[in-house]
Amino acid sequence: MLEKFSFRKEKTDSKGSVYSLEQIDRSSVPNHIAIIMDGNGRWAKKRGLPRVAGHHEGMKVVRKIVKASNEVGIRALTLYAFSTENWKRPKTEVDYLMKLPEEFLGTFLPELIEANVQVRVMGNKDQLPPHTRNAITKAISETRTNDGLILNFALNYGSRFEIIEGIKSLLKESNEGKLNIEEINEEVFERFLLSAGLKDPDLLIRTSGEIRLSNFMLWQLAYSELWFTDILWPDFNENHFYQAIVEYQRRTRRFGGV
Repeated sequence: MLEKFSFRKEKTDSKGSVYSLEQIDRSSVPNHIAIIMDGNGRWAKKRGLPRVAGHHEGMKVVRKIVKASNEVGIRALTLYAFSTENWKRPKTEVDYLMKLPEEFLGTFLPELIEANVQVRVMGNKDQLPPHTRNAITKAISETRTNDGLILNFALNYGSRFEIIEGIKSLLKESNEGKLNIEEINEEVFERFLLSAGLKDPDLLIRTSGEIRLSNFMLWQLAYSELWFTDILWPDFNENHFYQAIVEYQRRTRRFGGV
């Protein structure tokens, strides 16, 4: 039954050998792709490794997909790196995850700068450890003038938190007389979201076989195409990424119309 719906899991070749960059129609490339990078822990468990080994391997995949996005011509790539619920995980795992932005950006920032990539981060930065905040602040500052691919990390991000905080900010402006309540519409409200300035994702990719949004960009994904695969994130590669885009290009987007 599930195969009939657009939120189906795709049957993905583990090697991804069928799909290539040449199969993508460059005239209809998604402007913005969002990815829920899931399956790092299960990848490690299957190999008898600690969960942090899966996160480390997953970091290498981020580099591959950023490069592939640049080659395809994607304008924005949002990666769900750490959710507001992930604080519930064991402290050792959380501590490692908080070191990953420093490790990734410390290693690849020169490469991102050379590729004209602009780094952004959306989420509650106040709760992040100082070393994590310092790493992302440095990356944001040093890539601010880049006008190529926007690499947007959702870090300590939760969509419900985002929407509630957006409502608070909107009400504050209204109470201060800066905003007439009759003027409020979707476009006005979007200015108060953490993704302000970015177009909504055209395509959402989730790895690892889970078929849910997990509190990720609930407002922004209203009309996004959804693509799910059983491939665990550390095993995800450029060919799987190309497959998702090819499948996206085969669909007809109606945005609620006939």
